[in-house]
Amino acid sequence: MNITEKYLETIKSTSEWLTISEWAVKVGEQYPDLLAKAEIEACNQANDTTGVREIAARISSAISRGAYVNDLDIDASERPRKVRYATAEEIKQHEAEEVEDDVAPLRRDEIIKRDLACLTTQESYRITELETLAKLLKQFFSLDFEVDHAQALLNNHAHGKHHPDNLQLLLKIHNGKKNSNNWQRFTIDEQLDYIRVAVRLQGIIASRLSVEMVGEVLESLLERLKKVY
Repeated sequence: MNITEKYLETIKSTSEWLTISEWAVKVGEQYPDLLAKAEIEACNQANDTTGVREIAARISSAISRGAYVNDLDIDASERPRKVRYATAEEIKQHEAEEVEDDVAPLRRDEIIKRDLACLTTQESYRITELETLAKLLKQFFSLDFEVDHAQALLNNHAHGKHHPDNLQLLLKIHNGKKNSNNWQRFTIDEQLDYIRVAVRLQGIIASRLSVEMVGEVLESLLERLKKVY
């Protein structure tokens, strides 16, 4: 078994996502001889490095060369990127899911376009007002609110509609976690409380963000929200 194969053998022992650094640590634990050799080579380097860092660099290089193209799932959406071992069938399935994710925005836009054509003027106004309020919360409180479909448009079991009665305001981080899941839509009181809590937490670091928290502005926006929610 060559070194590249030993590296792969190490990651096969876990189903978890690992950073390259975490993978390198596991290599050192499973193959102490490789770590000892890498430590010696690290000592001969001009730059300050360690055996584990040397192993991590070699794993990273092997991935870039395509050495594990049929053996790894790679999540490059964050830094540092993460990897995990996967069978050829699993990789094929994940590739199909990625294709579906890539075309999802087009499906979503088509649904919205279809539903908009069926709205009354009042319903269209309510949606426009919700979108405006999300932008104003960002402008005045530096909070990334998004207009979310409580019953997701792309949910596979019970998809929702682009209609004001299906919309709510969520922080971007929460909307991302929700993804295509269906949630019970906030009641108006829950929606108001959610926004107030988010603004209150933002107030703790507002001075560091150079954000002026004006209560009168918030209450004015919430009064507008009550009228269209």
